[in-house]
Amino acid sequence: MGLFAISDLHLSSTNDKPMDIFGEKWCNHDEKIRQNWINKIQEDDMVLIAGDISWSMKMEDGIKDLEWVHSLPGKKIISKGNHDYWWGSIKKLNALYDDINFVQNNFFVYEDYAICGTRGWNPPSSDKYSEHDKKIYSREQIRLKLSLESAVKAGYKKIIVMIHFPPVNDKFEESEFTRIFKEYNVEKVIYGHLHGYSLKRVYEGIHENVEYIVTSCDYIDFNPIKIL
Repeated sequence: MGLFAISDLHLSSTNDKPMDIFGEKWCNHDEKIRQNWINKIQEDDMVLIAGDISWSMKMEDGIKDLEWVHSLPGKKIISKGNHDYWWGSIKKLNALYDDINFVQNNFFVYEDYAICGTRGWNPPSSDKYSEHDKKIYSREQIRLKLSLESAVKAGYKKIIVMIHFPPVNDKFEESEFTRIFKEYNVEKVIYGHLHGYSLKRVYEGIHENVEYIVTSCDYIDFNPIKIL
């Protein structure tokens, strides 16, 4: 039994959204993911998927991409990405499948670890940071704390966080997210969102006792990586 992670599947069963604008490696990327997944993941493994699952705008379309994920081996925990517009009621989402759980103001469990998370948002980096950005940034901090608090109250001391956006800005400065991770003694943080040229913003490794792991599909060659 192992814990794996990947993000930014960017599936498009009902949309024509080619990802090769980020490079030739994205050609037929869904098939690459599927083959790597089947070759590596067993039914008793768990896979964390940190956002941007589907390009679909509505749930009736997004369900086809969720069925694709459902067809793959292992249990899955999914957190929201900035392109997951299909995402609806968390109660309804968590009633869909017995092998897929969705994180939003809650947590799930892998062995003695609590799996927490939220979508996140770009941390402030310049004077161009809008009031809209500030509002979302603040809201995502609240959602992250709600997820973490639920795990702490349940008695969990070992915590892994899924967040879609990078937790630091392009200057790699401390953010409210990194402060929260330290406050709650988070062990590992997985995130994605970055593709192509923006992968120069990768923030990984151990920083102030928190391990940061980048799981963008093109960064990990469309191959789920083992984190435990």
